[in-house]
Amino acid sequence: MELKQLKGVLEGLLFVSGDEGLSVKQLKDVLSVDTETVYVLLDELKYDYEHNQRGLSILEQKEVFFLTTKPEHALYYEKMKETTISSRLSQAALETLAIIAYQQPITKVEIEEIRGVKSDGPVQTLVSRFLIEECGRKETSGRPILYQTTKEFLTFFGLTSLEELPPLPDEDFNEAVQEADLFFNES
Repeated sequence: MELKQLKGVLEGLLFVSGDEGLSVKQLKDVLSVDTETVYVLLDELKYDYEHNQRGLSILEQKEVFFLTTKPEHALYYEKMKETTISSRLSQAALETLAIIAYQQPITKVEIEEIRGVKSDGPVQTLVSRFLIEECGRKETSGRPILYQTTKEFLTFFGLTSLEELPPLPDEDFNEAVQEADLFFNES
């Protein structure tokens, strides 16, 4: 099979692999080609997506490749979502998600210490929407569950890695929350 045909097969494989993606080894085995050829095909496909005004791109995370939408088109995806009947995240869920994104891995108790309220509901909502996941247990008494964000979180917000999260303000996150509480409770 010639390279042009293999590139089409590779594109289809990435599409059907969905959220799981495919490693170079998997691609090499399925396509029956060497590692160098896999990288050539991936590079050509990336080039096509970048230079032909296409709506897709190839994302690499931890040596696994995914077919994903382009972050610069996120506004249109959001508009589409607004026209559907899906429910939005509550303020509590958004606060919880922000805490997890910046402090991960983190336990529910640690989340509740930062928020100052119980977080069972928001954590459950975020897990059910695949934005966060369990990632082990903390080595302390009771061995509480640790949470982290998922690939779906990155995709939803158009990020390729957590390093792309906007920086937090210079002051400590907890101090900012406490100051806001004091300000609003004085009136």
